[in-house]
Amino acid sequence: MKTFLETERLILRQFTEEDADNLFELDSDPEVVRFTTNAGQPTNYKVIKTQILPSYFSYYEKYNSYGCWAVIEKSTQAFIGWFLFRPIIHASYFNPKLANSSDIELGYRLRKDAWGKGYATEVSKALITKGFSELGTQRVLAVALAANSASIRVMEKIGLKLYTRLISEYNNQDIVIYVIDKDCFNIEKNIAA
Repeated sequence: MKTFLETERLILRQFTEEDADNLFELDSDPEVVRFTTNAGQPTNYKVIKTQILPSYFSYYEKYNSYGCWAVIEKSTQAFIGWFLFRPIIHASYFNPKLANSSDIELGYRLRKDAWGKGYATEVSKALITKGFSELGTQRVLAVALAANSASIRVMEKIGLKLYTRLISEYNNQDIVIYVIDKDCFNIEKNIAA
């Protein structure tokens, strides 16, 4: 399995076919998927095998350094969720009036027992730093349901600013889009953090 990124406490690696059970377990927790397009409903195992995992694999073929990665806790070697850092054109909500096709989307989903440990902040900072310092990324966007105050706190903590608030055409819910440009992100400060 190819490692994409390591932080102090976590490893981001490519997904494999064997991760289907991990993804199914993650998406079977109603609390974990409460603020997603699933609206609290688990993702069907067949959908994970035939749609989600193949889409993740396609990112690895299309892009050298963008995609969706499994997150492994170093201390336990346990799968705790995923992070994505991909071109925004792959997002279901992509709208050329709101984002440039070169913008990069940041997102994540973590198991409930991994919440409150600072993992979302740790990896998000590392991904943005890698994007701006190594990958040529110019702007990063992150999206959350307006009711998802925990994710909004993470976005604000890592320096993203509210860009717009709108009603999603996909699920008719109130969403917020946060953004950070390369020239507004202090790479040296975040590498040291």
